[in-house]
Amino acid sequence: MTITEILIAEHRVIKRVLQCLKKIAERCRAEGRLDAESARDAIDFFRNFADGWHHAKEEAQLFPVMESRGIPREQGPIGVMMDEHVAGRERIAAMEQAIDGAAKGETEAVQEFCYHARVYIEMLRQHIEKEDHCLFPMADEALTDSDQWRVLESSARADEANGGDAQHDKYLVIADRLADRYGVPKDALEQNAGHCCG
Repeated sequence: MTITEILIAEHRVIKRVLQCLKKIAERCRAEGRLDAESARDAIDFFRNFADGWHHAKEEAQLFPVMESRGIPREQGPIGVMMDEHVAGRERIAAMEQAIDGAAKGETEAVQEFCYHARVYIEMLRQHIEKEDHCLFPMADEALTDSDQWRVLESSARADEANGGDAQHDKYLVIADRLADRYGVPKDALEQNAGHCCG
C-alpha cells in the first residue's frame, strides 16, 4: 500500500463524518438547538483525526518529499492544500466556540455553528476531491519507489508517536457512533466532481 492509498482510505472516513456534520447542522437549524454531544464528537474527530492525524501525515511526511521531486509549494498545489488546512482549523475553532450557545438555543450561536459547518463541509469536500484526483496522482507520478518506502516508514513512526492503533481506532469508533446516530451508512459517500488544484 502506498501513502496516497492510505490517505485516500482516511478520506473515506472523513467524508462519512462530514455527512454526519451536515445532518447535525441541519437538525440544529430545524430545531433551533444544537446536539452538543454530537457536535463535540465531530469537532474532536475533525481536529484530532482529520487534522492532527491525517493532515499531519501530509504536511510532515508527504509534502516535503513531493517538494524535493519538483512539485512547488509556493504558488503551487502543495501551498493551496496547506492554506486550506489552515482555513479548516479556523472553521473548526469557530464551530467549537458556538457549541455552548447553540446547545442553549441561542439564535446567533445556532446561526454561527450552522454557517461555519456549511462552509467547512463544502471546503473539505472540495479539498479531498483535489487531493484524490489531482495532488495524489502527481505524488504517485513523481515519487520513486524509494521515496514511497521512506514516506511510509516515516508516516508509520509519526502515527506511532501520535498514539498508534489505539488513537486511530478511537476515531473510527467516534465516526461509527456518529454515523449510527445520524443514519449515515458506511457506503454512502457523496461523489462530488473535483476541481484540480492550481
